[in-house]
Amino acid sequence: MLPDIWRRPWLGSGLFEEMDREFAEAEDMLSRMFRTVRDITRTSTDTLAEFPYYYGYQITVGPDGRPRIREFGNVKPAAKGLVEQRGVRQPLVDSVLDEKEKILRITAEMPGVNKEDINLNITDQYVTIHAEKGDKKYHADIPVDVALDESSAKASYSNGILELKIKPKESSKAKGKAIKIE
Repeated sequence: MLPDIWRRPWLGSGLFEEMDREFAEAEDMLSRMFRTVRDITRTSTDTLAEFPYYYGYQITVGPDGRPRIREFGNVKPAAKGLVEQRGVRQPLVDSVLDEKEKILRITAEMPGVNKEDINLNITDQYVTIHAEKGDKKYHADIPVDVALDESSAKASYSNGILELKIKPKESSKAKGKAIKIE
């Protein structure tokens, strides 16, 4: 005989039903996307069918405590779960401000290019990475929240991984002046 607790409906069971509905909707969307990709690659005669499709996103928490979402891949979701091809891939990028070492470290995966093919640019609001070699094309605009010392930037590229290290600018301490009240 089952205990009485198993016969009673659980409090908050609607939460699990809602989660089931959300997962079912996500599964339907993914199924539509994969069917669309499969149909495109079957009917395509150009280079579209030669490369794998991938799409993802990275969620991080910024210094202000707010989540940041970055997309990467060579396709992107479109209306009604369709996938559209993009010629330039946004690489997976990770950026970490190491306050102990006082350095911003940006890492990007970009296989298939040489270091000579990579262009880096630093502005007040973004670090831009661009690389091109044959059919491999990468581009990313990485937002930065701190002022950077461009002269301290050092970059290395090995085994498809770009690593960029930049020191933040030293914040000038405001000098105070006592003001006499009349």
